[in-house]
Amino acid sequence: MSVVLNAPAASLAPRKPHITHARAPLTRTVQVSNELGETSHTQIPAERALTIYLDKKELVTLMTLGAEPEWLVLGFLRNQRLIDSVDQIESITVDWTIGEGEVGEPGVAAVKTRADAQVVIERSADRVVTTGCGQGSVFGDLMAHIDEIQLPPAQITQGQLYGLVNAIRLQETTYKSSGSVHGCALFQGEQMLMFVEDVGRHNAVDTIAGWMWMNDVSGQDKVFYTTGRLTSEMVIKSAQMGVPVVVSRSGITQMGLDVAKRLGLCAIGRATNKRFLCFSAPERMVWQPELLTTAH
Repeated sequence: MSVVLNAPAASLAPRKPHITHARAPLTRTVQVSNELGETSHTQIPAERALTIYLDKKELVTLMTLGAEPEWLVLGFLRNQRLIDSVDQIESITVDWTIGEGEVGEPGVAAVKTRADAQVVIERSADRVVTTGCGQGSVFGDLMAHIDEIQLPPAQITQGQLYGLVNAIRLQETTYKSSGSVHGCALFQGEQMLMFVEDVGRHNAVDTIAGWMWMNDVSGQDKVFYTTGRLTSEMVIKSAQMGVPVVVSRSGITQMGLDVAKRLGLCAIGRATNKRFLCFSAPERMVWQPELLTTAH
């Protein structure tokens, strides 16, 4: 399930790309048998293949739910450093009918760049990015550009952290009905700006990144939330979005922590109810331990 709440008005800046809105059904009903041999029906995530073509050149195939495919494509291109600005793209057209959105031939995302964009792809990914959690960078070494990132001096209060964790708990999700998906959200304080789920957490963060760039949303006073663990790539992608605080229901890897410390990014993990661990940049947290007295 993908929900956009309180989205800011898009900028009137010229040359924004035209995009389709080819949102696909997120779940499908299947027949199952339980431990007693009884037959019933349940929901499962509707995983699909989406092949991206950049100026008619096949680039990569992503496995996705298809919640917001155009934003996913845009965020993927930006996070892989294939484009510098949304102004370089004339249109993103997604068509699920080619593969009927099911197993078989993939859906297609056709990205057309502007004539003056000078986007040059020297090599093709020539691969499928699986739904597995370890997506891996397809293009270049993101670490080579890490020192170019300067994060704003933003903070989060302990109360805001508790508020956003509770907002996630109350959010209606595909995970609650079918499981097997990751969720990501963008917050401003305790206000949820966007929530999206996908079969892989990298797809979910790329989708939020695409939405932010399409709508000129700055990350300077935002908090990024994910249900998945904070790997180095997840931390770098958050930093590329300009978001200085990331929160995870899960934990953090050693390399993820090393990158967070190098960037001065506040990485908060194992955040459930009123429990959490701040792994890096504790100076970005406005501590309010007195709030724990209201835990029960």
